[in-house]
Amino acid sequence: MAYKSILTILTETDEVAPVLDAAVSVAEAAEAHLDVLCIGIDRTQTGYYFAGATALMHEETLAQAQSEATRIEKAARERLARTGLSWGVEALVAQSASVTTIVARRARYADLVVLPKPYGENLPADAPVVVEAAMFQGHAPVIVLADGAPPVLTPEKVVIAWNDSPEAMEAVRRAMPLLVSAKLVSICTVAPERHASETSDPGAELSQMLSRHGIHVEVNLQPQTLPRVSEVIARHVEDIDADLLVMGAYGHSRFREAILGGATRNMLEHAKIPVFMAH
Repeated sequence: MAYKSILTILTETDEVAPVLDAAVSVAEAAEAHLDVLCIGIDRTQTGYYFAGATALMHEETLAQAQSEATRIEKAARERLARTGLSWGVEALVAQSASVTTIVARRARYADLVVLPKPYGENLPADAPVVVEAAMFQGHAPVIVLADGAPPVLTPEKVVIAWNDSPEAMEAVRRAMPLLVSAKLVSICTVAPERHASETSDPGAELSQMLSRHGIHVEVNLQPQTLPRVSEVIARHVEDIDADLLVMGAYGHSRFREAILGGATRNMLEHAKIPVFMAH
């Protein structure tokens, strides 16, 4: 299946240029329609108002969120007007608590969602919510961009972080258009003895499946010689000079319906190339 409906979501003015340029690049390569959702977030929840807060203060924070949404929308429309893409832009204001519902609804009807890295300095605490909502509630595959690394819709070298889990398999299936176009796909399993399956050769069944699509596949079994699995995968990505990482997204319930698990979060925090994830 080709990606024909691509979505990106902008919540900060500083994101417009780098994130939208990346989304445009992806959409152009796929000859796809690009939807841009611009959200001004009012982060003052009623339950958090301090003593003495007034309706006027609430109106002021709402006006600030509206102004932010308008600025983002204006910049997005100006950028998209210079392209030959089919595109649409929507701007709205939401409180933090409603962002998950809004993002999930839009992501549900997208073939692919392109989003900025959710962790880093000066990012709001709710930055990961958009990524989580798109994957866990919207059930959409997501490409999370890396700082300074261009998005790649026709990658030459792809690493699959493979542990024989349903989440990893879902990511592989959703990434198939990218895998087929790659010159090399490396199936990387860390500490393979932990992921025993019916076959004694980890990755062999996946390799066979991908090979039938004409994909050049290598199976790479890595001992866990570093404290974190994500660090071993990152080292392999660097060793083969890969330009895309495909992995399952793992979450667990906390205060929200689902949040990114530690392994997923660690990978995203330190990724130097775009990460394709699905759940």
